[in-house]
Amino acid sequence: MSLFHPINLVCPSCQTLITMAAVGSVNADRRPDLRTDIMEDRFQDVTCGSCGSRFRLPPEFNLVDVGRGQWIASLPAARMPDYLAIEDEVSELFATSYGARAPLAAQAVGDGLAVRLTFGWPAIREKLLVAEHGFDDVLIEVMKLELLRRTPSAPLSPGIELRFARLIDDMMVFAWIETSTEAAKTSFAVARTGYDAIAANAGAWAATRARLLDGPFVDMQKLYMGSGRQVPRVTATEGLAVQG
Repeated sequence: MSLFHPINLVCPSCQTLITMAAVGSVNADRRPDLRTDIMEDRFQDVTCGSCGSRFRLPPEFNLVDVGRGQWIASLPAARMPDYLAIEDEVSELFATSYGARAPLAAQAVGDGLAVRLTFGWPAIREKLLVAEHGFDDVLIEVMKLELLRRTPSAPLSPGIELRFARLIDDMMVFAWIETSTEAAKTSFAVARTGYDAIAANAGAWAATRARLLDGPFVDMQKLYMGSGRQVPRVTATEGLAVQG
């Protein structure tokens, strides 16, 4: 089931005390409306009754969607630098909920779930959108890396992240997002054939895939955050150009 608990907040604009229900877990199979709210950027929004200001709670919950094979731990973006330790915590939580240390009935469900860890609203929204269109989230991250190789002037920097934003016909729209504000700075579109080319020859990116899948935080940003875990390194000749 989806679980909520009451919390007290202070409006950042007028300092009024606000009480609201904060989510602890989302069952998207039973509450698809909550999944839709996340994808449409309105989940856990708060409107102050005194001054009318709107703000949003940072994500801190687990989402399960058995129908789409997803189990996601979503945490605030500010916690991303500690992703290695958090990956261990998330893996342990899944093991007791749906994995090796869970009841057999839960394990049967867990066998069909991909375990993921995300930081910030744009990241979990992207994971849901990827599943919505039937894409492989690992290949989406590989595609981002290939797009970066083609775009030397890309605005990648701390606090700026690249996210798959939407699919329009056969064009995939990506946006550069400012992590702190979740605002899109700029966006661009590429043909879906680029993704299809990667999917048709996924073995060419085996080393990159191994690094992305070395824990539940499946996000290209981890490749730029220290040495990570000990897995095969990406070779200079790995991969092919993404077709625009």
